[in-house]
Amino acid sequence: MVQDRSTGTAMANKGPSYGLSREVQSKIDKKYDQDLEERLTEWIIAQCGAGVGQPEAGKTGWQNWLKDGCVLCELINSLSSGNKPIRKIQSSGMAFKQMEQISQFLNAAEKYGITKTDMFQTVDLWEGKDLAAVQRTLMTLGSLAVTRDDGTYRGDPNWFHKKSVENKREFSEDQLNEGRSVIGLQMGTNKGASQAGMTGYGRPRQILNNP
Repeated sequence: MVQDRSTGTAMANKGPSYGLSREVQSKIDKKYDQDLEERLTEWIIAQCGAGVGQPEAGKTGWQNWLKDGCVLCELINSLSSGNKPIRKIQSSGMAFKQMEQISQFLNAAEKYGITKTDMFQTVDLWEGKDLAAVQRTLMTLGSLAVTRDDGTYRGDPNWFHKKSVENKREFSEDQLNEGRSVIGLQMGTNKGASQAGMTGYGRPRQILNNP
């Protein structure tokens, strides 16, 4: 800990990133897509309305726009045709309140259908650790909304790819029994088979010459 001489209070001794950690962060930052930022911003405003405002251009401005969780909560609520998943959305300058609202969005997004592998972590957004992961989550959310086609999506549907839908087929009991019969015929039968003429493991086979 380092002491601030002007105030006499202790300060965290947090220096710049060096070595491997800096290299890793640099690679993460390169995954952030500026064009994707613009598309996602356009969708969120179309989806939620002008009341959510607009971010300043650039990665830091985009992070600050989403950081308190309010815009994200408005977004997930706008995709619900029934009861809103997040009842109370409140702007706050307190860190724990902001992170709490981000967590509420993530929980609601998972219930909406986003898998954990496509989900960013709260610190990815709040601390700016991986804003590319935030973009990935929002892209997945947009794709799910377009695929559902339940009337809640607003904006250009071509902004997102439709996710593949499972083609689940139902078979009757007669069809299943018929399938089992076909498999049985293809595999043949061992009816009437015996071990006559076979030798046990490790025993030599005797060959007899008839006179």
